[in-house]
Amino acid sequence: MSTASQAALNTTPFWAEIGSSPAASPLDHDAHVDVAVVGGGITGLTAAYLLATAGRRVAVFERARCGTIDSGHTSAHLTMVTDVRLSELASRLGKTHAQAVWDAGLAAIAEIDGIVRGRRLDCEFAWVDGYLHAPGNPPDADERPSFEADAALASELGFDAALIDDVPLVGGPGVRFGGQARIHPRKYLAGLAQAIEAAGGTIYEHSPVEFADQPDGGPIAARVNGFAVTCDDVVIATHNPLVGVASLAGATAFQTKLALYTSYVIAARVAPGRVPDALWWDTADPYRYVRVAPQGDHDVVIVGGEDHKTGQVQDTPGCYARLAAALRQLLPDAAIVARWSGQVIETPDGLPFIGRMADHQYAATGFGGNGLTFGTLGGMLCADAILGRANPWADLFAPDRKAIGRELWDYVKENASYPYYMLRDRVAGVSSRGLRGVARGQGRVIEYEGQTVAAYRDEDGVLSLRSATCTHMGCRVGWNPAEKTWDCPCHGSRFTPYGQVISGPAETPLAAIESSSGSETGRKA
Repeated sequence: MSTASQAALNTTPFWAEIGSSPAASPLDHDAHVDVAVVGGGITGLTAAYLLATAGRRVAVFERARCGTIDSGHTSAHLTMVTDVRLSELASRLGKTHAQAVWDAGLAAIAEIDGIVRGRRLDCEFAWVDGYLHAPGNPPDADERPSFEADAALASELGFDAALIDDVPLVGGPGVRFGGQARIHPRKYLAGLAQAIEAAGGTIYEHSPVEFADQPDGGPIAARVNGFAVTCDDVVIATHNPLVGVASLAGATAFQTKLALYTSYVIAARVAPGRVPDALWWDTADPYRYVRVAPQGDHDVVIVGGEDHKTGQVQDTPGCYARLAAALRQLLPDAAIVARWSGQVIETPDGLPFIGRMADHQYAATGFGGNGLTFGTLGGMLCADAILGRANPWADLFAPDRKAIGRELWDYVKENASYPYYMLRDRVAGVSSRGLRGVARGQGRVIEYEGQTVAAYRDEDGVLSLRSATCTHMGCRVGWNPAEKTWDCPCHGSRFTPYGQVISGPAETPLAAIESSSGSETGRKA
């Protein structure tokens, strides 16, 4: 296809065909709220939802339609794996900070999962594996040592990661990361918008915000569609932040820390099951990324990349052409159904800026290639700040980056009471995914028939399957190979290989697990 013919093609995102929320009315009256959220994408809607469900009077002001601009042009990967390799993060910031960054991303995915389940949102959310792999056809096998190092470091920090020699779909060595996810972004955002209104919040579309001169000691003042709006706090969730009530000089200086890039995406139809339901991204610079959107009688494969600084490439149709060529090399039978571009914002250290920008003003930006993940995290951190709740990652992602200078920052110890840490092992993934991975005389936590199971195989090869959830307060137990016990890392309960209590505070055994064959123990292999 020629460059000229490609230039005339529609560039509406695949997501636009379905999933848009019902239109909201423009603001047509003066209003006062506790919190004004400027921007109706992933960050703004997440913050508004969390604030509204916490009892705050919240209004979202979107200049166009919710979920249709930056959040509507995503490829909708949900991953805690950052654009900056984990080994590089650890080298730059130290292992504690590197773990904190990935923990934050995983917590954001878990937040989405909780909202989807709690609100029963039909948005194609699913936990899937993600693969970091070498580029090229065939892939470059020389990268295996670096993949081995990344997998070892990720495992050391408590994440589900493994070196593999043959990455599905693309081949060659790479790292499999468990506990990633995919979603239909517009369906999710539409459900989130409805949940905000159900919680008492209000959404106004076609309602751009202009901040007025601020009165001394009074509420924050703005004009929306010619009407006066006042609020106690404001969340700037506009991807590239507005000045708001911050000083113009400070906002201008902050802009110098942001680099805006355009990224290109192609969606193509393939037979169902033709491509595994997973995420992929390679180590090229700029990197390419792939995911699948199952659609029932067919699947849609989404391929992206060709990033460049916005406005600095003239032959933008050529970016689509190169993606199409790469797609056809990977899947010759794929039929392209949509193509579009989105914008990502990079920061000097690869981490987003989230937090206080001025008195009672909060913002989130610089998400790089992790827009939905870090956008959700941005909403979480802004909501926690307004609600006066401690958050483990507030200092780490703050625009002034206070935490990064603290070499002995033990953020897990300092924030052990944060709800994420009661669930971390549960959402971080498990080290093996099948019964054959459990050797004789060993125990291992695995995923088995949709359950997280503490599996022990005795010396005769007989399996005992028990719930991996501690009966005290719900933490996930781990295998102690020296003592051959199941130990709870939260409060110290210990169990025999067969789930019986050795020591409390737990008082009841680990629950038995039945397999699809109806048996819970006695299986040999």
